[in-house]
Amino acid sequence: MSDWLTWQVVDSAFPTGSFAHSCGLEAAWQHGEIRDAGELRQFLRAALQQVTFGSLPLVNAAYREPERLECLDARADAFLVNSVANRASRIQGRTLLATVGRVWPSPALADLSSRAACTSAHVSPLTGVTLKTVGLPLETIQQIVLFGTARSVLAAAVRLGIAGSYEAQQLQARCGPWLDDLLRRAATLDLDDLAQTAPIADLLQARHDRLYSRLFQS
Repeated sequence: MSDWLTWQVVDSAFPTGSFAHSCGLEAAWQHGEIRDAGELRQFLRAALQQVTFGSLPLVNAAYREPERLECLDARADAFLVNSVANRASRIQGRTLLATVGRVWPSPALADLSSRAACTSAHVSPLTGVTLKTVGLPLETIQQIVLFGTARSVLAAAVRLGIAGSYEAQQLQARCGPWLDDLLRRAATLDLDDLAQTAPIADLLQARHDRLYSRLFQS
């Protein structure tokens, strides 16, 4: 596996649709929960912890046992009781699989697409299976998920006017120790570790469809 493949997948030009979603930040901001850089930092930390325990157990399980994709997708669907997060997960899962299938067409990805068509196509299990199929190791996939979450939240913060570009980049630079710690914890996570660690943020995200005006889908 070439390192260039990793760079391509994490590049903002790689069309996975993640920039259409704010990970709940837009709703939290409009409800007055994010008022300054300190609260943005707290939200980002909560989002990273949530993706670690609410997504990576499914990513890990799908990578280790891709034949269980359908079962893991059903588990993801049951776990995501927030309708906004559930819808976002399905949209991003389908977009990821379609993009990878077009960029690296293969019989294995065509078969995976056929299997996913019979599921809800949630992004976490599909991330594990799809990126394994193109040759990425599990630890790299975990890094991609964690980095992508941090980048998406901070990119949304800039577009919403919560933080400036330089301020967001400074905050992302400070994420390094958090990401290293979460990556170490992610190595041993399995389905028994699947958990909702940010219930308030989840409730706020569920209000997204009721916002008067919206830039993002979630």
